[in-house]
Amino acid sequence: MAGKIKLVATDIDGTIVKWDTSVSENVKNCIKNLQNNGIKVVLVTGRMHCATEHLRNELGLNSPVVSYQGGLIKDNSGKTLYQENLDSKCAKEIIEWAHADNIHLNLYIDDKLYVEKDDDCVKKYTDGKFVSYTVCPFDSLKIENVNKILAIDYGNAERVTGWVKELQAKYPNLYIVKSTPFFCEIGSSMAKKSLGVEFLAKYWGLSKDEILTIGDQNNDIELLKAGGVKVAMGNATQELKECATYITDTVENDGFVKAIEKFCALPV
Repeated sequence: MAGKIKLVATDIDGTIVKWDTSVSENVKNCIKNLQNNGIKVVLVTGRMHCATEHLRNELGLNSPVVSYQGGLIKDNSGKTLYQENLDSKCAKEIIEWAHADNIHLNLYIDDKLYVEKDDDCVKKYTDGKFVSYTVCPFDSLKIENVNKILAIDYGNAERVTGWVKELQAKYPNLYIVKSTPFFCEIGSSMAKKSLGVEFLAKYWGLSKDEILTIGDQNNDIELLKAGGVKVAMGNATQELKECATYITDTVENDGFVKAIEKFCALPV
């Protein structure tokens, strides 16, 4: 496979960005080397689009970004190439569900973040992401153009697992997945990382064998499906590792760089 890769589709957090929100110089140089050798590098993330812009600039990327688990793709000029929003009726029902059990929700409308309480949860979520947010009752908003909903409990990962199972059973036509142990992501069934990468592959005329995908969490199972080379980080979930064709080192040990060195024939 070495030498055939033309697109590297990578998750962000836990893959190229460490848990302290930093990016190593080795990763930065690796991404620069990929681009200098004509290999496209695309960020594929559950983050809001605006939360990727600082990183994209830091890395010097000029490719489109796939955000909201695949629900939004924008090019470097800000032009929307693809968008799939969460159904408004379902969004309203999920807000009611969260209210009934005192669940913290992040609500994303038109790439803006709304919360109902300015608490430690949202402060922890936005820390290091260069994201602003608006605090207001959700019933004061027009629930349309919803990019996604995120339910969060930083103190109880098992509770989050329960939400995922409950909502998957109730809404089989939505895409509901754990993106970290503490995050339950709720979006359109057409908002998947696999579909975002497949859209860009078609856009650029690339085959699956020319794509390397790499990630670390269960929402990256969809990402790995889109690649001919499927790489799980050493810090990945067991479920993701089982989907991978190769398991690299951890994010703290530049596992991204080691995977690129193995599968992409680049000059030293």
